[in-house]
Amino acid sequence: MPVLSLKKFKPMTTAEIYKKLEPIIAVYLPEDVPVESISPESNLTSELNINSAHLVDIVLDIEDAFDIEFENEVFENLQSVQDVVSFIRDKVT
Repeated sequence: MPVLSLKKFKPMTTAEIYKKLEPIIAVYLPEDVPVESISPESNLTSELNINSAHLVDIVLDIEDAFDIEFENEVFENLQSVQDVVSFIRDKVT
């Protein structure tokens, strides 16, 4: 019988999370907002002009990409890209 080895789980760094998150957000940017506008400090709605329907899509894509689930109260408090990164980091570490 083969022996199963359990690899030690290595938590994602903030940089790794951001690198994986940025293209998810970029898909939903309006045409007049360049991808270069995305930064940790960017406000999702007021600076990146992401509408509420697209915010829901972003959350669904994040849940799939990171295999996590957002609670409604958390979703309502996400304002900046950094808020999202922090939430993901808390869930995956």
